[in-house]
Amino acid sequence: MNIHIQQPQPFDLVSSDILIAGNAVAFEGQMSIKVTEGHDEVTGLATVGSLSIRQFQASISIPDTTAFQLNRLFVTLADDGGGGEAPIPMATVPVLYGPMILPGYMGYWEHEVASGDTLSSLAQRYYENAAAWQPIFQANQHIVSDPDLIFPGQVLRIPRDF
Repeated sequence: MNIHIQQPQPFDLVSSDILIAGNAVAFEGQMSIKVTEGHDEVTGLATVGSLSIRQFQASISIPDTTAFQLNRLFVTLADDGGGGEAPIPMATVPVLYGPMILPGYMGYWEHEVASGDTLSSLAQRYYENAAAWQPIFQANQHIVSDPDLIFPGQVLRIPRDF
């Protein structure tokens, strides 16, 4: 494989500007970027190594008009410019899309769960509304499968809109 994505990591919480970095080589130094969740997609290009594996950085902006319906996206880099009949080299990373979790998403706080914490108590603490626990649950869906079961020591991301 000639593509290694180092950023974003699986299940990173990303904003509408997704930063991508890693090591890669591709035909003529160009790689395609696709961000999708199965209903809509956004595409772009990244410049990478053309003769040997090199570090690269790229970004892709998700327009407000994108019709994503799910908050779990897939960021795929592919060396699809070379043609031929061999399988296209590609790498995919699943990420969580903050703007679909919390309108106006700007980042997150980290909170280490203490004994007695619940998602409702965290929502009360951070949002001043105990009923607003859903964004916390969705931002941590890769580690919390039941909103009634969180455990001391877990580090949860608390999405914020400022």
